[in-house]
Amino acid sequence: MSATEVPTIDVERTLGELVAERPARARVLERAGIDYCCHGHRRLLDAATDAGLDPDAVAAALAVVTDTAGVEVDALDPVALVDHIVDTHHAYLHEELPLLDALATKVRDVHGGRHPELVEVARLVAEIRVELEPHLAKEETVLFPAIRAAATGRSDFAFGVIANPVRVLMAEHDRAGELLVEVRSAAQDYVVPDDGCASFTSLYERLAHLEADTHRHIHLENNVLFPAVVAAG
Repeated sequence: MSATEVPTIDVERTLGELVAERPARARVLERAGIDYCCHGHRRLLDAATDAGLDPDAVAAALAVVTDTAGVEVDALDPVALVDHIVDTHHAYLHEELPLLDALATKVRDVHGGRHPELVEVARLVAEIRVELEPHLAKEETVLFPAIRAAATGRSDFAFGVIANPVRVLMAEHDRAGELLVEVRSAAQDYVVPDDGCASFTSLYERLAHLEADTHRHIHLENNVLFPAVVAAG
């Protein structure tokens, strides 16, 4: 490609494959309000149009992203990717969810009188925890051991084919994605009010990080791991 040639992206490609190819593109899609994780199977054309955006403009923004950090993770084999997900994303959630739940309650109790939206924020954080903790357990005790066993040639699982638990877990991903949208809306895009204390600021910063990490987590499962293990049978 010459110095003056502008890279192009086919708007018929799916969100999931675009992010898997260059993970930094996730930031462009998130800024545009486009869900690339739970709805990674969608074409860029459809997702941008439904968001009220010009698909060609979004494609142009994606095309100039040059950061390839994270590509090596997306290219891991299924067993190595399972290990990465557990060691990185699951470990983070196991530690962070109880702390965030307690912090949201604390900030609600202190600031809820002046900021009634914190009642809904705290409720949603508690619901996210209730949703995600059993989900992590299902992956760690059912699906992920099966993926490791399948890599050794085993195929006789009590739940039948691996596609069966995958369908259940993907539906739970959809619900987690919806809750993340709801908590961001309730928290007014995580803009801390002028009278917000250090705990208020910490809560919103950590919720924003939870959203970003969970989007990456779900992308790795929905758009990389699950298609690979289902295709392998």
